[in-house]
Amino acid sequence: MCCVNQMHKPESGHKTSNHMKMKYLLLVLCLQIGNATKAQDLSVRKKHYNLSETALAIEGYDPVAYFLQKKPLKGKKELLVNHEGVIYYFSSATNRDVFLKSPSSYEPEFGGWCAYAMGAKAEKVSIDPETFKIIDNKLYLFYNRFFTNTLKEWNKAEELLKPNAEKAWKKIIH
Repeated sequence: MCCVNQMHKPESGHKTSNHMKMKYLLLVLCLQIGNATKAQDLSVRKKHYNLSETALAIEGYDPVAYFLQKKPLKGKKELLVNHEGVIYYFSSATNRDVFLKSPSSYEPEFGGWCAYAMGAKAEKVSIDPETFKIIDNKLYLFYNRFFTNTLKEWNKAEELLKPNAEKAWKKIIH
């Protein structure tokens, strides 16, 4: 009996060793898939989001200020955060820290493009960072130049435009 148990121990140890190798390989594979997905997400963000040449979002406005101060405020270069390849400036360290706790809660919808244009024409149109609306705790930005304020048009047909914009944005980023 003693010999049989000893003979099985090396096999068991061998199986454990293979089991550990498999776990390790699975972990490495998951990390690589995660990194590939993150790289893909980063590429999508840089390609489809409304960013400057330096990847700056919202023309340097503080995304948290729209929610906490209830108005657009220019951010400061000294208070920047690079979130998944997109750079945000903040008007205060407090706003920056709030953002860091939940970045996706403060990023503008539709990659920072005009919500009205996304809903009406499925197009990426620049925005005026001072023309915005918070809907269901989400930031929507709008074009407002040359006597055209698309927020006014959005307000007339928001129930139709919002779901159209969401569908259009999903098609753009996928």
